[in-house]
Amino acid sequence: MKWLEKSHRQSRHEKKTREGEAMACARVPLDEQQVTEPGPLGKEHTLPALHPVRKEERCFVPYKSPPEDGSPAEVEEFLEHAKFITEDLEWLLALPHDKFWCQVVFDESLQRCLDSYLHHAPRGLDPATLPSSPAVADMQRSVHRAVFLTFLRMATHKESKENFITPAVFGEIIYENFLFDIPKILDLCVLFGKGNSQLLNKMIDNIFTQQPSYYSDLDETVPTVLQVFDTILGKCGLHCEGATAMEPLKLGTNKQPTAMTMSQQELVDLILYLCDSTTTIHAFLDIFPAACSSFHSHSFLSRLTSFYETAVPDLEKAVRKRNFDDKNLQEDLWKRLSHSCRKMVETAHLLLHHTCLQPILEGGENMLTFAEELLQHFTSFLTEKRFLSDYDEQFPIADDVSLLQQALPVIDETRTSYLLQGVESAWESVGRRKPQSQIQHKAPSASAYQGAEGGASAGFRLQEDRDAEGGGGDSMRGAEAMLDVPLKGNNGAMCPVSEAELESLLSCIRDLLPDLGEGFLLACLQEYDYNSELVINNILEDRLAPNLDKLDRAMPRPLKEELPNVMDSRSNVFDDDEFDIFRRDKVDMSRIWKGRRKGESAREMLNDKQHVAEQRARYQAYETVVDEVVIEPGESAEAYGLDDYDDEYDDTYDMNQVGANDLDGDSLLNRRPFTVPQVLRKGNKAQDDEEGEDEDEEETLPNNVNRDQFVQDPALLRERAEARRAAMQQRKGFRPERPSNVVGKPKGQGQTLETFLDRRKKEANKSRTSNHNRRTMADRKRNKGMIPS
Repeated sequence: MKWLEKSHRQSRHEKKTREGEAMACARVPLDEQQVTEPGPLGKEHTLPALHPVRKEERCFVPYKSPPEDGSPAEVEEFLEHAKFITEDLEWLLALPHDKFWCQVVFDESLQRCLDSYLHHAPRGLDPATLPSSPAVADMQRSVHRAVFLTFLRMATHKESKENFITPAVFGEIIYENFLFDIPKILDLCVLFGKGNSQLLNKMIDNIFTQQPSYYSDLDETVPTVLQVFDTILGKCGLHCEGATAMEPLKLGTNKQPTAMTMSQQELVDLILYLCDSTTTIHAFLDIFPAACSSFHSHSFLSRLTSFYETAVPDLEKAVRKRNFDDKNLQEDLWKRLSHSCRKMVETAHLLLHHTCLQPILEGGENMLTFAEELLQHFTSFLTEKRFLSDYDEQFPIADDVSLLQQALPVIDETRTSYLLQGVESAWESVGRRKPQSQIQHKAPSASAYQGAEGGASAGFRLQEDRDAEGGGGDSMRGAEAMLDVPLKGNNGAMCPVSEAELESLLSCIRDLLPDLGEGFLLACLQEYDYNSELVINNILEDRLAPNLDKLDRAMPRPLKEELPNVMDSRSNVFDDDEFDIFRRDKVDMSRIWKGRRKGESAREMLNDKQHVAEQRARYQAYETVVDEVVIEPGESAEAYGLDDYDDEYDDTYDMNQVGANDLDGDSLLNRRPFTVPQVLRKGNKAQDDEEGEDEDEEETLPNNVNRDQFVQDPALLRERAEARRAAMQQRKGFRPERPSNVVGKPKGQGQTLETFLDRRKKEANKSRTSNHNRRTMADRKRNKGMIPS
């Protein structure tokens, strides 16, 4: 019994020792672990945990895309091929940490399999995304999931406390073995980005954090991305500002083809190339915003806008106006080109948001610098009319300008007004009408944050990559997929749908819910932005907004107020005349004619003086003026058309001088006799008053009695004035002043007394005229203290 107890104690001690060694080994990173394995001859030897010998011999087959409406044999081949890939990847994911990394690092067939899926997997707009059968769809979904989980585990350097790799060594492993590179990361974003953006963001951020060399690789990749735009422009025979200089064509070479002259297959390949490139760039920047700074440093935004303005109109014209035998191909090309335009606009918005707007929203020291840079970008867009209108349609620039004005009130209003006017002119120049902007704000719910945090704490949660039109078996359908629509719809006075569309929506809902009133349904449609499916879903699930729950569900439709007839309230100078058709049922049509009357010439119409004869009798009544009417005794004034008294009679110009000839007192005639005005006289007298003379001179004018002497002849007046001056000078003994002589003789010959006196007189009196009183005015200012002495 003692030896049995002793053996038990020894076995327990050895077990504890092995567990301690295992735990100590588990705390060591994988790149420092050593393992003991039997050799070829059965002898044990120690190897590093990451060693090629530990790799399992397994052949991973490359991926092939699903057949497009293929035969049953092709479908069966794809299913069998994809099943091999799925089983191999599931086997790989089930391996322990050390075995998984040995297989990933040293198995080249695995890397070829993963690369083939990134290259050949169908993108969002490819026809292969709509599989021909449910079996193909399920198998494609299984391969898609397995590939994504493999890359996700490859990008994780720490799976648990026991299974991890030193971060620096992990960065070296993935970089030196090309497990990840910039093209692979771009493909990962475009393939798995929809529905898995948070996982991809963590995954790519971990790759760039543990290996900063990828940032330098990204800087070297951006010029290659820009070369895509140059290649497309070169194929179209265009040139973009800022692009690399194109080699001039040699004499004798053929003219470079354009989008209208190139072959149909070249045009198809060109648009597919553009669609794939723009979609991939947008997906990468959307999932990994930290890369926006690298693209921004290479002036990617200006090159993108110039390319958009130059290439998009030519490509759209080619797709619209070229003759395609297959109309479905033309529609597919137009859809891809529209998709590319939208992605380019969204890419420009991402660059502006993460490099300019986001720092302003976060608040910092250089907010004014970022605001200035944003305004400079918007101002540079003013020359790109087509791009500016498309950008403003998706992301209204007025909203960003309003945000800047709220964050920085010091922004120049003149500059912002000029910018907004430029946006309006861009819409006018491209011949489009700017839609009514509807700014809707949506606040994320608390449950969304809780769900995100819960998912992060529980571990990685995979969401399948859905197609834009469909979705998997567990995807949201119908109204459930639209629950993210803002609750508040168009609250303006103008209804966004037409009257016919509104009636159609009401009838659709009334067919399902006939007990509800039209007034209540109208309020629901207005609340949910006229989305009938969302209204029906919320009514059935009793999830209406609180303001709708308070309404009566049988509320009738409000009656429309009939506007008064415009003709009833019209007011015009021609009302109630003989041609007022709005108030008369019968109009004399014989008096209405169009154009010239039949049988009437222009001369006859001008010679017709009937209207003059009609007015002659009216004006003849004014020719007879009766000063005094003698009324016989026994007759009244009314018999002569006169009234006894008129209190409004005006006797200002009455010719009867009442009381003028009365002898008592000073009569008007005695004080001032009546005189005829001078201008009305037959003759005229001129009276001139001389200064210093008492006599009056009367001169008789010429015999022209009809001459108007209100203004006398100026020449005659000048002659009279000259005669008066001569008579005055003669009476006073006037002697003409001798002319002054200030020039004198030449210098050195002496001057006469007259010259000396003339010069002194001129010197003394020169301040009387012109600008020669400057000395006097200067003395006055100096005396008042205005000029320092």
